[in-house]
Amino acid sequence: MATGSKKHIMVETKNLSKDPPPGISATPDESNCRYFHVVMAGSVESPYEGELFKLELFLPKNYPMSPTNVRFLTKIFDPNIDKLERICLDILKDQWSPAVPVRTVLLSIQALLSSPNPDDPLANDVVNMWKNNLISVVPI
Repeated sequence: MATGSKKHIMVETKNLSKDPPPGISATPDESNCRYFHVVMAGSVESPYEGELFKLELFLPKNYPMSPTNVRFLTKIFDPNIDKLERICLDILKDQWSPAVPVRTVLLSIQALLSSPNPDDPLANDVVNMWKNNLISVVPI
């Protein structure tokens, strides 16, 4: 691992431990400092209030120059999350910046759950049902 990347990951890990995002825990894996076990609480007054979700977060080899990889391990029915539990979020793809800390990534995912974006769906079947009021967005 490159020295700069390793140092950056150590800083991220320390910051997550010192100042964890509200309703989110991110614990580095004991055998791989690039892999984090994440537990995220559904936000109050959201379709996911009272739910707990497990996610995995992985920092790629050229992090922070490449975006963080995050996906849900808990099944979820949401227009912005596909059947493989991948997340449609701009800062995880074309709006990535090396200045975006892991904490911000996690808070952005939590905010997306609070307010799904049907105009940028990843799961078209879900968004069609959601837009036509055939279902409400709920965990499965």
